[in-house]
Amino acid sequence: MAVSDTKLADAENPAATKFGDDSDVDFAGRANWLRAAVLGANDGLVSTASLMLGVSAVKHDVRAMVVSGFAGLLAGACSMAIGEYVSVCSQRDVELAQLDRDGKRGGDEERALPSPVQAAVASALAFSVGALLPLLAAGFVVGYRLRVAVVVAVATMALAAFGYVGAVLGRAPVARSCARVVVGGLAAMGVTFGLMRLFRELAE
Repeated sequence: MAVSDTKLADAENPAATKFGDDSDVDFAGRANWLRAAVLGANDGLVSTASLMLGVSAVKHDVRAMVVSGFAGLLAGACSMAIGEYVSVCSQRDVELAQLDRDGKRGGDEERALPSPVQAAVASALAFSVGALLPLLAAGFVVGYRLRVAVVVAVATMALAAFGYVGAVLGRAPVARSCARVVVGGLAAMGVTFGLMRLFRELAE
């Protein structure tokens, strides 16, 4: 009778049956993917902005600044994709070996295996999104000082946004996470700009 009542309730409310059961949804896996995407975008933003500011410390030309940033985007995206592909392939081999051992012991547990191609594409896209922000910010500003200020301002706002998203996904204190990401990114950009400025002074 209980089984019949349950089937009747499911028939009367199919939406609840279809969408109400979250037992098969891997929320932890989704959070890990989102966190990896945020970190990839953060890497793209910081590395590209630092590269562009470092080049601008030596040469004030907007073309040199944008070209260096675009080259950094391409190189970084390819590096991230290859590194992620190799890493996930290694992880997949370990999990396949573990599944093989479990099968020989009589286990029949099924496990979703990570996709190296998917991980590589996601990593490259995330890096590219982050790297595009300083590129777009610098591409439409002619004056050198204003261009540098705009790149730093855009990078700071984006870093704060990335810190916020990372804090929400990791359930960490928002203010501390944002401050850590912003200070770290600004430090990287400042060190790169300062050292390249020193290099310029020594080379002249």
